[in-house]
Amino acid sequence: MNAFYRNRLNLPFSSGDISFGDIIRQINVINPDIVHFHWICGDLIKIEDIWRIKSPIVWSLHDQWGYTGGCHVVAEKTPQLSGEWLPYCDYDVDKMCNKYTESCGNCGVLRSRREKDLSFRILQRKKKAFAKVKSMTIIGVSQWMADCAKKSIVFADKKVVCLSNPIDTDIFKPLDKMQARMLWNLPNHKKLVLFGAISATSVLYKGYDLVIDALRKLATENVEFIVFGSNEPVNAPRLPYKARYLGHLTDTVSLVSLYNACDVMVHPSMREAFGLTVAESLSCGTPVVAFGHGGLLDIVDHKINGYLAQPFNTGDFAKGIDWVLNNENYDELCKNAREKVVKNFDNSVIVKKMRNLYEEVILGSSLN
Repeated sequence: MNAFYRNRLNLPFSSGDISFGDIIRQINVINPDIVHFHWICGDLIKIEDIWRIKSPIVWSLHDQWGYTGGCHVVAEKTPQLSGEWLPYCDYDVDKMCNKYTESCGNCGVLRSRREKDLSFRILQRKKKAFAKVKSMTIIGVSQWMADCAKKSIVFADKKVVCLSNPIDTDIFKPLDKMQARMLWNLPNHKKLVLFGAISATSVLYKGYDLVIDALRKLATENVEFIVFGSNEPVNAPRLPYKARYLGHLTDTVSLVSLYNACDVMVHPSMREAFGLTVAESLSCGTPVVAFGHGGLLDIVDHKINGYLAQPFNTGDFAKGIDWVLNNENYDELCKNAREKVVKNFDNSVIVKKMRNLYEEVILGSSLN
């Protein structure tokens, strides 16, 4: 169905109209106390099949698909038929689509001007199917995600809680910076700025263009830009600093040592349900500069363990990088970064909360 929308944005969009094999029957045969969803797209479970699951459902939302008309990442409210992503200077958090609170349609991701388009029909399917589910608890992995779910028409009658992703702070921990740089053959005399994500340079909402523009505005000299998650793009943008593209990292040890090798991590994402790499970096004691929106508000404390720039102001983002790199209390920032994650996102903290939630769900189900 997506193919009928030829001008659609190059952003993920799932219809949820196919189930993989007889997965629902297998779940019901096992008859678990709880079925916990994390990712059910990619033709894993059909929307209409969810209510057939007999066990109570807990659903962690790692993106926006659960409550939208098919998009995983919302676009702006008014679609442009060109199908092109808006330039960064036109972005405004307040302009982002919230049609999932009503009915969807005129979809910005599909670049549709039709009121009852595919997104409208998908949202109606979700509303009808989810209403049949006797026990469904929704987890927003950030307060922003939980608030969005509460406002949606499909989860209006469901219990919604905020429960963040866990971080293994015994793995993601501070190491000696000089030794970490030796492992990566990185210079000791430069300020290293780290940026990374899956497909970091090619997925538009990851903000690669934003961070490039910000780096061109830096006042700090003697900087080097490090990128993981992507190889160097064809016709890579020119910078006044050396840039290294490390490609995809395949092991946690490499990731931990890279976080520790750098002076600051930058996270210019335009949408963020939580910000896993941000929490990992902070857990390693490396401050983060990010735009102040979405799930990042739960993790980065402005001028305490990093810097929250005005969305999506690249001048302020550059100011934040300069502020971290030249901060006279840099060691205190690093200490605060580590403490934030240990206190709020450590495995032991999140597991305890999850266990309590499971017990509440099971008890509630037994009383019905």
